[in-house]
Amino acid sequence: MNTRNSMPSLLSRLVGAFARPPETKDSRAGALIALHQVGRPRWTPRDAAALAREGYERNAIVYRCVRMIAENGATIPWRLYRGRDEIVEHPLLDILRKPNPREDGATFLEALFGHLLVSGDAYVEAASLDSAPRELFVLRPDRMQIVPGANGWPEAYDYVVGADRVRYDMTQDGVKPILHMKMFSPLDDHYGLSPIAAAQVALDIHNAASGWNKALLDNAARPSGALVYAGEGGHLSDDQFERLKKELEESFQGPRNAGRPLLLEGGLDWKPLSLTPKDMDFMAAKAGAAREIALALGVPPLLLGLPGDNTRANYAEANRAFWRQTVIPLAARALRGFEAWLTPAYETGLRLELDLDRIEALAEERAREWARLDSASFLTRDEKREAAGYGARGVATDKSGFAVKEYDPDQPRVPAGDPDGGQ
Repeated sequence: MNTRNSMPSLLSRLVGAFARPPETKDSRAGALIALHQVGRPRWTPRDAAALAREGYERNAIVYRCVRMIAENGATIPWRLYRGRDEIVEHPLLDILRKPNPREDGATFLEALFGHLLVSGDAYVEAASLDSAPRELFVLRPDRMQIVPGANGWPEAYDYVVGADRVRYDMTQDGVKPILHMKMFSPLDDHYGLSPIAAAQVALDIHNAASGWNKALLDNAARPSGALVYAGEGGHLSDDQFERLKKELEESFQGPRNAGRPLLLEGGLDWKPLSLTPKDMDFMAAKAGAAREIALALGVPPLLLGLPGDNTRANYAEANRAFWRQTVIPLAARALRGFEAWLTPAYETGLRLELDLDRIEALAEERAREWARLDSASFLTRDEKREAAGYGARGVATDKSGFAVKEYDPDQPRVPAGDPDGGQ
C-alpha cells in the first residue's frame, strides 16, 4: 500500500525534471566565447562546373597539371597514311591544321584535352557541307546534355545556353555531328569520370589549407580563442563589454596588427581553442594533398617542384615517364577518336599516327634505339629501317625509269666478274 501511494509522487518528480525549461546564459561575454566541434566535411560537387571552379580556377596544382598535359599533348604532330604511304596533302590534314577560323590545330587540341581532364568529357562539333566536315569546334561540357534512346545509347545531344537549346541528331547518316570523348567511369553509362573528381578529397584539403592559411594571416596570424572573465561576479558590465570588443577589433585583428601582444587585466584570461599549425602539421598535409592531386592527373610531383628526390637524373626520368604514361596515351586516345569519326567521310584505308620522333623529351630513348638497331649485324639496312619505323628505301631507277642496282654494304661479296653483281 505504501508503494502504491508513492508511485504518483515519483512519476511527477521525473516528469517535472524532464519538463524543466533549458538553462540559458545571460552573460554579455558569451559572444566572445566560441565552442568548436568536428562536423561533417563539405566536399566539392562532382559536376563539370564545380570541378572547373574549385579545381582548375582555384588550385594551382590542378591548373599547372592540366596546362602541362594539354599543352604538351597538343604539340605532337599527327601524320596521315594510306596503307604504308604517308600523305602530306589532304583535306583531312587541312581541317586538323585549321579546325575553324578562330583556332589553329594546337589551340583546338589544347582546349579538347583541357575539357577532357577537368570534366572527364570532351565534345567536338563537326559543321558539315555536302556530307564532308568543313569546320570543327570544341563545345563546353557543362552545357551539353545526352539524350539516350530506347536502347540506352545516345540518340541526340542537347547544347543548352540559358533558354536556348540546340539538338544534334546522332541517328543521321554520314559523319555524326558530335564526337564525344570521355574518361572511363565504372558507374556511368554516358558521362566520364574526371581525374580531378578522383582526387576530390585531396583537392578540398589543399584548398581548405590555403584558405585557412589566408584567414590566419588576416586574423593577426593567430588561431581563434576565447577571453574568459574570472573577475568578481563573473560578468562584465555593458560598458566594459563594448570597450573590450572595440579594442579587440581595432587593435588586435587584421594583418597590420599581427603579433601585437594582448594586454589582459581585470580577471581576463586568454584560452586558445584551435590547434596550432604545428599541431595540424599544416605544411605536410598540404604537400601530401598536392602530391595526391598530381598523382591522379598523371604528373610526376618532381616536375611540379614538390618536395622529393630533386636530382637531374630523377628529373629526366620523371619527364620521360610523364610523356610515356600520360601525354602520349591521351593524345593517342584523341587521335583514334578522330580517325574513326572523320576518315569515313573521305575514303577507306586512311590511318592517323602520332609522330613521336618530334618529341624532344624522348630523344635520348630514340638515340639508344637507333644505336641498338645499328649494331644488329644480322639485320639488313632495310630491315633496320623497318624496325625503326621508316620503311624500306625502295628500288633505285635511272632516268629512263629502269631499276638499277645500288651499292649496299649489307650485300655479300661475290667473285669479280660475276654478272649478277656484288659489291
